[in-house]
Amino acid sequence: MMGERTGTQDRLFYEFCLEDRVPSDHLLRRIDRVLDLSWLRAELAPYYSYTGCPSIDPELLIRMLLVGYCYSIRSERRLCQEIELNLAYRWFCRLGLEDKIPDHSTFSVNRHGRFRDSDALRLVFENVVRGCMTAGLVGGEGFAVDASVIEADASRFKRVEGDWSDEQRARRPIREYLAALDGDSRPTNPKREPKALSPTDPSAAWTARGRHKVMFGYSLNYLIDTKEAVVVDVEPTPTRISKEVDATETMIERTEKRLRLKPERIAADVAYGTGEMLAWLVDRKIDPHIPVWDQSEVAPEGKFIRADFVYDKAKDIYVCPNGKELRTSGTVLDGTTIKYIAKRSDCARCPLKRNCTTGLERRLARDVHETTRDYVRSLMNTEAYQISVRERKKIETRFGDVKRNLGFTRLRLRGLTGARDEFLLAATVQNLRRLAHLAAIPPPIPAAA
Repeated sequence: MMGERTGTQDRLFYEFCLEDRVPSDHLLRRIDRVLDLSWLRAELAPYYSYTGCPSIDPELLIRMLLVGYCYSIRSERRLCQEIELNLAYRWFCRLGLEDKIPDHSTFSVNRHGRFRDSDALRLVFENVVRGCMTAGLVGGEGFAVDASVIEADASRFKRVEGDWSDEQRARRPIREYLAALDGDSRPTNPKREPKALSPTDPSAAWTARGRHKVMFGYSLNYLIDTKEAVVVDVEPTPTRISKEVDATETMIERTEKRLRLKPERIAADVAYGTGEMLAWLVDRKIDPHIPVWDQSEVAPEGKFIRADFVYDKAKDIYVCPNGKELRTSGTVLDGTTIKYIAKRSDCARCPLKRNCTTGLERRLARDVHETTRDYVRSLMNTEAYQISVRERKKIETRFGDVKRNLGFTRLRLRGLTGARDEFLLAATVQNLRRLAHLAAIPPPIPAAA
């Protein structure tokens, strides 16, 4: 028998409780149990005027943003529309049925003003990390670092060579980019200057590492604790290897200063295995479980590699397979390399020259941090290193989650500050979901004696 619709919409009064309409196992309810923003108003109080009309509660704005990034609603206009209709979103944001939703323009005003001046989004992120630490999800012994490319909000079909019109100079991302150039006192390397700039987001790097053949992009740099893959720090950079390595130092120092976390070991891929980076870690008593970046081992088939030469540390010389010495003047080239050269007379009558060099004499390059590199190579044979190699894969799951589940494949905000805001919110949501999931699992019952 075919049934008929029995519900009607002509009732004038309803008995309704918003609390009862949100299931107990709803994601936002589980996140709300582990999220504490009671401190936020006091932290942001100095950035509000003591006179004038009451402003929108900053906790409401932060909760709305967390809802948006949790459910891949990064358009603030659409976010306001969804919260207007969705009961669970209203409940999480502490809004009643008759409460008015803030206008979408409020987010831009606060983001460019109070939130960035107070670094509110980083404070929220670090507060969530501390919650993970309290729940025992952060071991603090092993870290992993890596970067993933996110497409910038810039057309890959429009490029400029750095000549800006007055109209372009008035745009905020270009003002930030030019201000950063003026404040950067480091010497520039013409070979590393960007080949192309975006007229709308010049801080983004022209790269071939993204999902398109070429595009403008930013690197999402994560530093995670390998116990439960909790993101302990995040930093945006233009998509360049050198910038990503620099970001690692920034994140490690900031994590130690602000969260009192200093790892015993850190895992990464070979891109981070430069002599300078490895020496920086060893100086801070952090074991680098990182493959050494060594191009000197690449040689034509049948030719001797540097490993075939014996280094005498006391005399600072190399001894070739035929017993001849390669000496150095001590000059450091490019700030990283020392050259060792054999005598031409030794090479001219050497019976092994065919397997050694095609030049007049054999030359070897030694990194100024070669002692550290040798120490890191010795770590590669340990069991702890092999464990770190397996645990490092956890950071790839974080990148997969942020792109697949959070829909984070292209930035919506422009400039390095815009990328920082988006990356912080994405990492905060990932940690909240992790904390909400693992905190809901009851502790194991100890076995009876």
